[in-house]
Amino acid sequence: MKQTINFFIQSSAALFSTVTIWTISIFPLGQPYLLSSTYAIGGGAVVFLSAKALTHHRFLKQNQLTNREYRYIKQNLKEANHKIKRLRKALFTIRNVASIKQNLEIYRVVSKIYSITKKEPKRFYLAEQFYYSTLDSLVELSEKYAFLVSQPKKNNDLAISLNETRRTISDLEQSLEKDLHDVVSKDINQLQFELDVAKLSLNKSIKNDK
Repeated sequence: MKQTINFFIQSSAALFSTVTIWTISIFPLGQPYLLSSTYAIGGGAVVFLSAKALTHHRFLKQNQLTNREYRYIKQNLKEANHKIKRLRKALFTIRNVASIKQNLEIYRVVSKIYSITKKEPKRFYLAEQFYYSTLDSLVELSEKYAFLVSQPKKNNDLAISLNETRRTISDLEQSLEKDLHDVVSKDINQLQFELDVAKLSLNKSIKNDK
C-alpha cells in the first residue's frame, strides 16, 4: 500500500513537471513542438527518478540499512516468497480434517513473519532462523507429506512415514512460533516498558492523592 502511494506521488510530481516544462517551452519561450516535448519528457523523467531515489533513501534511513544490505534482504525475501507459495500449495493439498487447523495456523504464522519483514526489512536479521532453516524444512516436509497422503494405497510403512512426517511438522510449528516471537520481541519489550512506566505513574498518582 505504501509503495503504491509513493509511486502515485512520484508519478504526479513527474506529470506536473512535464506539463509545466512543455507549457513554458511552447508559449513563453516559443520553442518548436518536438523540442518542447523532448524537454518536457526529459524533465519529467528526471523528476520521477529523483523523487524515487529520495523516497528510497528515506526508506533505507528509517530502517537503518545500507543499499547493499537492502538488496541482500530483498533477494532473500524474493526467494522466501517463492517458497511460501510452494508451502501454501502443499498445505492446502492436504485434505484430511486432522491437519486442516494446524496447516492454517502454520500458513498464518509464516505469512505474518514474511509480511512483518517485508514492511520492516531491518527485522530480517531477527528472523534469520526462519528464512535459513525453518521455512526450508517446512516446505520440504509439507510437500513430502502431501505426496504421501495422495497415494491411493496405504500400507504399514507408508502410515509410519506419514506419522513421522506429521510429528516433525508439529515440532517445526513450535520453532515457527519461536521465530515469530523473535521477530516481534522488540515490540513486546517496548510494550512491557510502557506498561511498567504506566504502572509507576499510576502508583505515584495514587500516593499523591492520599
